[in-house]
Parts: sequence; C-alpha cells; structure tokens
Amino acid sequence: MEYRKLGRTGLKVSALCLGTMQFGWTADEETSFEVLSAAYDGGINFLDTADIYSRWVEGNPGGVAETMIGKWLKQSGIPRDKLVIATKVRGQMGDGPNDQGLGRAHIMNAVEASLRRLDVDYIDLYQSHWLDTETSIDETLRAYDDLIRQGKVRYIGCSNYPAWRLTEATWTSETYNLARYDSLQPHYSLVHRAEFERELADVCREYDIGVIPYSPLAGGFLTGKYRKGKDIDSARAGGVSRHFTDQNWALLELMEKIGAEKGGRSISQIALAWLLSDPVITSPIIGPRNLEQLEDNLAAAGLRLTAEEKQQLDAASDWKE
Repeated sequence: MEYRKLGRTGLKVSALCLGTMQFGWTADEETSFEVLSAAYDGGINFLDTADIYSRWVEGNPGGVAETMIGKWLKQSGIPRDKLVIATKVRGQMGDGPNDQGLGRAHIMNAVEASLRRLDVDYIDLYQSHWLDTETSIDETLRAYDDLIRQGKVRYIGCSNYPAWRLTEATWTSETYNLARYDSLQPHYSLVHRAEFERELADVCREYDIGVIPYSPLAGGFLTGKYRKGKDIDSARAGGVSRHFTDQNWALLELMEKIGAEKGGRSISQIALAWLLSDPVITSPIIGPRNLEQLEDNLAAAGLRLTAEEKQQLDAASDWKE
C-alpha cells in the first residue's frame, strides 16, 4: 500500500480510503467487522464515515457506522494511532432546530456524540458534510478552530462544497488565522467529471488541498456489472441508470480492453487507477459491502496507467464537447 500526504499537512494516509456508508445498511455488523479487519491487513489506515450513516434506513437513528467502527477498534486491539479516522457533521441528527447544520451549537454537540460513538479521544479529520448557507463560514471555522485547540479534532475538511465556498473558506482561514480545510471530498469518477474538474480541481491545486473522491466507481457502474442490452436487476439501478449512455458503454469496453492488456485487471481497478494516476488526487474512497469487493479494490492500490492509457480514458469520458 502506498501512503500519501493529505494536502499540505504532515498526515500520511493510505492511497485508498475505506468508506463506511454501507455499514448498518447493506452490510451487517459481522460483515462490517470483516471488511474493516481485511482493509487494515491490506494496508488501509484511512477510514471515512459520517454521523448520519445510515439514518435513511428505517429504524436507524444515525451514528450506526461510527458505533460499528468504535466497537471494531476496541475488539481488534489495533492501536488508535495506527488509524486515521475521518467523520462528518452537518446532517439532521435529531428533531430539534439545532440538531443539524454547521453552526457552533450543532458542531459542538455533534463532535461529542461522534467521539462517544467512535469511542476515541480525538477525530483525525472532521469534515463539513455539505454546504450550510444559513451559517457564516466564519462561525463554522471558528468552532472547528476551537476543537483543534482543545485536541478533539486534528484536521478539518469539507465535502460537496462548490468552488466559491471552498475559496471563501480558505481566504477566511488565512485572513483570520483560523484552522483551514485541508481536504475536499468531491463526487468524482470517470463518468462524473465536470463537477470537480470545472473549477474545484484548480482550487485544490492552488491551495494544496487534499482530494478524497467519493463514489469513484459510480455506484457500481464502473465495475462492469451493467452492460448495454442486458437486463438490469439491482436495488441501486435507479440511481445508476443516468450513466447508461452510448459514450459510457463505449468507455466500459475501452476499460475492459486496457484491463486485459494490463494482465487481466478488472474494470473497477482501472477506474481507481485512473484516479490514482492523477497527482491532484490523494485517496479515493471505496465502499465495499463484502470481502470480495474489498479484495478487488485493494488490487488497484499499486496500479498506475501509462500516459497514453490515461489520455485514452480522458478522451473517451470527455465532458467538454
């Protein structure tokens, strides 16, 4: 496993990050523990979760993924300092008006709840899950700055932020000497490029912000399990169907061809290698729900594309034309 510096920080994270959105949703506790242990054995030291995982499941109050990580960490006996644990705050975690958002009141309450569920003394990377236009960026950053000074959080990042807000946040941090977003978690893959590449990529390069893309396999589309002309039977097909275009079917064929030329690599491994071959990317977030998917993803850790292969994939998935 390769380890990379997270943006401008001195923090080293594995080239693949284990996402835990499936925990308590499509992966039960036993399976989740197996995936966590196998990921650690495979060299992954970077775990990503969120307080709202998996609150959308009936009967799930949220915080389930964090709780599973805490129980696994205690059961495994792995030293706390061997892991980089990232979680997020923003979503609705209760019925009250201050049980969501990026205001000081909610952040201060939410971090304590996450620390209890994770059963740890500090969070390595605390992230704004998405934009809160009702709260000034100044208030949000001052709350985070206090948490860092208190030792409860070590670094901060954001997810799903537009370029203007990320730039404003960086300017605010530098102007008032506050903690700075050192990472961005964007939605980014071979079939979802414009959102990140249009402006965010330049902001991250300019300010040396680490990039940890989520959904790098496009909800399963970039695994090759969906093919043109074949019947589709999947609980997630509804969300993936937006990728069912002639351009993307041709892209899958090209990825399969490149994978065969590289010794029988899977389509998903080529999708991850495309990200890992880009210097702006720090660590794509994989979300396996079983050991088989994890093992396939782990095999991409040391895989790189040649300049020609990357150019071919760039051209086949071009969004600018």
